Amino acid sequence: METLNQSLFLLINATPDSPTWLLELATFIAKDLILLVPVLVAIFWLWGPQEQMKSRRQLVIKIAIALAVGLLLSWLMGNVFPHPRPFAAGIGYNFLDHKPNNSFPSNHGTIIFTFAFGFLFWHRLVTGIVLLILGVAIAWSRVYLGVHWPLDMVGGFLVGLLSCALAQLLWSWRGEELYLRLHQLHRIVFAPFIRKGWIRD
Repeated sequence: METLNQSLFLLINATPDSPTWLLELATFIAKDLILLVPVLVAIFWLWGPQEQMKSRRQLVIKIAIALAVGLLLSWLMGNVFPHPRPFAAGIGYNFLDHKPNNSFPSNHGTIIFTFAFGFLFWHRLVTGIVLLILGVAIAWSRVYLGVHWPLDMVGGFLVGLLSCALAQLLWSWRGEELYLRLHQLHRIVFAPFIRKGWIRD
């Protein structure tokens, strides 16, 4: 498995001869595309048709639970199965500054794939597929730039899938109660903006 991991990495990893434009595109994808997560979360929580606000906010809460579970699983797996990053192991080329901490599973992969699966399972198929495509792009970029192994991204994909399943179980247990409490908190915190009609109640 390790041999396959290294072979795939060297097949994808950029070299000093790689086009500058492709390195810049990969850097943007690797560093900035993940910002879609908080932006979409804010949009779904604060705005939308009034009749859809409950389902949109429940989606946000479910995804938040899944992300928390996913990052916890990622941390546990990284400590149980520590694995050096490619540049720390002296393999390939690195084009993105990063601490030489554990690489498996990828936190970026865990976040974007959990987010994508959340939309796929709890929102709309099309939205989920688009986010999965973005997840694959982020996974490629971080391998291409030399900060992750391909199997780190496979690990993030699987952790995202498992996290959504666990989040659904947790939601079935106390989800509605959590939604009501957070909705009450939302009304208190955003009361002036709700009155002005800037955001939804």
